[in-house]
Amino acid sequence: MRHAAPGLGLLLGALLGGPALAADPAEVPTVHGLALYGDPALPANFPHLPHADPDAPIGGSLVRSAIGSFDSTNPFIIRGTPATGLTEIYDTLLAQNPGEPFSMYGLLAEGVRLDPDRQWIEFDLHPEARFHDGHPVEASDVIFSFETLTEQGQPFYAAYYADVVDIRAVDDDTVHIDLADSESRELPLILGQLPILPAHYWEGRDFEATTRDALLGSGPYRIAEVEPGRRIVYERVADYWGKELPVNRGRHNIERLVFDYYRDQTVALEAFKAGNLDLRLETSARNWATAYDFPALEAGFVERLEVPDGQPAGMQAYVMNLRRETFQDVRVREALNLAFDFEWLNRNLFYGAYERTESYFANSEMAAQGLPSEAELALLAPHRDELPDAVFEAPLPIDHPEGLRPRLARALALLEEAGYAVRDGVMTDLDSGTPLRLEVLLFDTQFERVVQPLLQNLERLGIQGDIRIVDVNQYLNRLRSFDFDLIVGSFPQSANPGNEQRDFWTSEFADVPQSRNLIGLRDPVIDDLVDTLIAADSREALDTAARALDRVLRWGFYVIPQWHLGHTRFALWDKFGWQEPFPEYGLDLHAWWVDPERAPEIEARQRNR
Repeated sequence: MRHAAPGLGLLLGALLGGPALAADPAEVPTVHGLALYGDPALPANFPHLPHADPDAPIGGSLVRSAIGSFDSTNPFIIRGTPATGLTEIYDTLLAQNPGEPFSMYGLLAEGVRLDPDRQWIEFDLHPEARFHDGHPVEASDVIFSFETLTEQGQPFYAAYYADVVDIRAVDDDTVHIDLADSESRELPLILGQLPILPAHYWEGRDFEATTRDALLGSGPYRIAEVEPGRRIVYERVADYWGKELPVNRGRHNIERLVFDYYRDQTVALEAFKAGNLDLRLETSARNWATAYDFPALEAGFVERLEVPDGQPAGMQAYVMNLRRETFQDVRVREALNLAFDFEWLNRNLFYGAYERTESYFANSEMAAQGLPSEAELALLAPHRDELPDAVFEAPLPIDHPEGLRPRLARALALLEEAGYAVRDGVMTDLDSGTPLRLEVLLFDTQFERVVQPLLQNLERLGIQGDIRIVDVNQYLNRLRSFDFDLIVGSFPQSANPGNEQRDFWTSEFADVPQSRNLIGLRDPVIDDLVDTLIAADSREALDTAARALDRVLRWGFYVIPQWHLGHTRFALWDKFGWQEPFPEYGLDLHAWWVDPERAPEIEARQRNR
């Protein structure tokens, strides 16, 4: 079904300055893309994304590392440990431009109609769209994908698309989706992120069971090799139906994408230096400062990049599990925060590379600062009886002592207020006589040296602490069942947070296996603020809601914030090409290519090591 110009009802609505008088899809214009606020930056006839080179050469391979193991090629379900990179084989309805904060352009959908009141959205599928077996992508596949992912997939999907009321096919290539009265501006765009699965392929198969099959998709790559726990290889689809679409032209240039699995990051680093890997994302400040002095780099065969990242830093932290009785008292949680000495870590272990993370929306306008603004107070005031006075009266950042000794003294006082005392050198709950003991669960030995200073500071308070390092599969299983005291977790944020915040913070997902509410939050105030954020109808309203949410989360001391960088660190064997400047809101490796002139010399050097 195709639709043309807007009808009289919409025109009258626009002239009168009110809502549309009619929401008939026949009267709504079909557009090539959507933006969260305003219009997309790229016009309907844009030839390719600005950072992509349509003349880029095709061929070569990119070998990267993955850590741990895998036992499944289905990334959408709770069971199993999925292989890295599986989204390469799936197309979505729309594709995001990483050069804009949040705009989506046609991929499987060649056109979009959005009701002016945001009560429904329609997608027109490309008639040429095909799965890798040649079967056309149809409206029934979109419906199957939505229903399967929200009913049988990870809980993330149910949270993300909670405000969808109904989905139905208008015809074989048109899907109509009715939306709830949530006023979520983000929902139409995130519906465009829905990965589309082939209904005919899954007929007679158990979607919720782990599998090692080369699953069927419609994307630019297909699974070529699966060696469970060791390697997965993707090959470029030569007759990919969408290769000439504007969002794809000049992208997906590399013939083979390979992910080799290693026990930990230390082994993976040595594999990179030996030439077994082509590219490495470096997350260790110590490695970046000291581990790249090998001959290949000095000879110019290896390059290092620091690419600026315009996205909010989000929150990486020691996450406390509120399902444990130990963490129920906010004074205990604040005391644990006080025992963390970032300045010492940054000076002695990180070579001064990092900034301390204080906000859940760090490195953005959404981070709360100082005292609440009038707009924030309007959101917080209805909950005054449920929130601590500090939320309203104390400025951010929170006024904690800077030196370690006064911090530990303050921590000791808080613990004593919470009913603890040191008995025979051990911090003890006076009511139960139980020692205060904590375990930090890890899966990577690289982080052990970072945790030890925190445990040493806790020991000075009489708190007993241990590190438990398990393999990745066991780690994931314990996370799914929320079987941990503390972990190193992250809550990534985009420039336009929305529905995913439900999965992070709300009561509905506190006990849902594999949800991202790692903390176990059950707070009606936070639930309400999340709903307000999702319903924000302007950039100003979104920023205000995010600041109010940030403020409440920070005064809850649910995590011990760690650190962040304003850029991404890469090391790579110098056989790749790309076009600069890099997109502002995310590095797009799909726009890179293997340079046919440099690659032979570089790869010969890699083989000869």
